[in-house]
Amino acid sequence: MLKIIINAYAMCPGMGSEQGMAWNWCSNLAKHCELYIITESEYKDKILSVVKKFPYGESMHFFWNEVSPAVRNMCWNQGDWRFYYYYRKWQLKTAEIARGIVENLRSEQGSTGGVILHQLNMIGFREPGYLWKVAEEYDIPFVWGPIGGLKLFPLQYTDGGGLRMKLFNLIKNAITLYQIKYNSRISKALKFSDAIISSIPESYNAIKKYHGLESYIIPETGCFIDSDINLVDARQERFHGDKLNVLWVGKFDFRKRLDIAIRAIALSGENIQLKIFGSGSDSQVVAAKKLVDKLNLSRHVSFMGNRSNEEIKEIMSVSDLFLFTSVNEDTSTVVLEAVSCHLPVLCFDTCGMASVIDETVGRKVPLTNPKQSVIDFAGHLKYFAEHRDELRTMSEACIERAKELSWENKISKLMSIYEKL
Repeated sequence: MLKIIINAYAMCPGMGSEQGMAWNWCSNLAKHCELYIITESEYKDKILSVVKKFPYGESMHFFWNEVSPAVRNMCWNQGDWRFYYYYRKWQLKTAEIARGIVENLRSEQGSTGGVILHQLNMIGFREPGYLWKVAEEYDIPFVWGPIGGLKLFPLQYTDGGGLRMKLFNLIKNAITLYQIKYNSRISKALKFSDAIISSIPESYNAIKKYHGLESYIIPETGCFIDSDINLVDARQERFHGDKLNVLWVGKFDFRKRLDIAIRAIALSGENIQLKIFGSGSDSQVVAAKKLVDKLNLSRHVSFMGNRSNEEIKEIMSVSDLFLFTSVNEDTSTVVLEAVSCHLPVLCFDTCGMASVIDETVGRKVPLTNPKQSVIDFAGHLKYFAEHRDELRTMSEACIERAKELSWENKISKLMSIYEKL
């Protein structure tokens, strides 16, 4: 059995985002490999509790590399660049832990045969870690990916965010481009990778353009094909209620462009209801609610707050349409969850959504500018409100699309890469 040493800073079962992404990769890989997972210990108790009951838990060996609560706060406060200083120190210690694991495996089996090092998450390209150096030292295959964060922010969508937001994204784009091209550690990690996995086509294109390297495209998140989600597609009332039941889920970050969703509802007519799940800073929440009041939408827009991942999936299974207005993502977990719940998706034709959502399961709006996007989204909402049968057809098509995007299919591709190495 292959032995995979995995660097996964953020991991937690039952969550979305990076935490859930790492858990889902590893819990599915454990069916096929012996895993040695180096992770931060923020969710240690939850992980150990779940692993005890997990059928393949004996194949998952955890090594905890802890950071302080202050560093954790920096990590989850997106945009706090101080985190990268501490994250690099974490990666150096992780490399030392990995060396120890390699030495123990070599001692136990007399060689490093069947051992692979994998830099899994966080998926952002800015911090490649140091497992590639360990791989070089011991002549062990090294896999990096899925790699994300290489897409530049579309600057036309800084409109409405003020001068500070424009400058922030302009500077961030410049830094991103510089790091992709010239950062020596990123270049070395790519060069020494025996296999590179890109999260989305934009990642593939950037790695090919600036480093001349090929990579596999495998989205960082996947769909679940199981009976845990209470799917109620057979109910006749779904898609045929008095109002079109539209769902929006996410943080109120500027890149999510919740304001576009709200303004689109204002142009869409009386028979549409938008439920917003998630939250943001106090100022972001106040701004969103003020916009709803300004547009006289209190009867059509409801703020539902934060809910558990399981509750969100239950709500998805009885909703009519998922509205996703983010302009800067890799592959959002919540979009894949919508497909898993047989919920048609309306989103931008960009980032990971562009490759995940096709005409069978949703519709996509081109990147133009915020004003035009409001009009475009509103047009689709009006259409769906009047053509409910198309939503039912898309919902049924989600069954097959979810299989294509499933974790099982994703892990099969990764196992093929491992076996080649």
